[in-house]
Amino acid sequence: MYDDTEPRKTGTESRPEDYTLDISDEDTQEIDLSDIRPQDYLVLALFWVLAFVVFLQFFTRYVLNDSFGWTEEIARYLLIGVTFAGSVMAARKHSHIAVEFLYRWAPRPLRRIMQTVIDLITTGFFATLAWLSGQLATRTGGMMVSIDVPKSYVYWFVAVCFAGMAIHAAINAIKHLTSGTSRLIDPEAFADETRAID
Repeated sequence: MYDDTEPRKTGTESRPEDYTLDISDEDTQEIDLSDIRPQDYLVLALFWVLAFVVFLQFFTRYVLNDSFGWTEEIARYLLIGVTFAGSVMAARKHSHIAVEFLYRWAPRPLRRIMQTVIDLITTGFFATLAWLSGQLATRTGGMMVSIDVPKSYVYWFVAVCFAGMAIHAAINAIKHLTSGTSRLIDPEAFADETRAID
């Protein structure tokens, strides 16, 4: 049995172990933020406000032993805001998850038809949810428990985000139709593309 606590000896002489850090080319590449748009800063702002509110909740509850009552509810609504505003960004970048299993074995003409159908379903789905969220917002009359703000503002924000997703999904569908290609139609053509989420 091999004892892994002993250093390995290669050859007749023993060399001191090399503890230098090898930084590969991937680690030294600069981060590309060229795909960030002005509306993406809303996600960043909501995220940092959420982080501050959650930290405030933790600090007042566990350090001061007297928590603010409003932090839990506001953190919940801010998390909803981060989720849906981030989904608009994902729709713009066309980076929502997709099942690529069937695309791998389908011939290219069928992949193009499948992409068009998926684009139409996605756009219709987002538009329908925007309309339903707007309907829910008009029927919500209650106020938030901890602060005096109507709950319908949260639903209107979600409706606007779904509308943004529908617009970006429609733009992506038009791009796919006019160019005749996409990440799912021609995956080998987009193999070298660096995505922000990778």
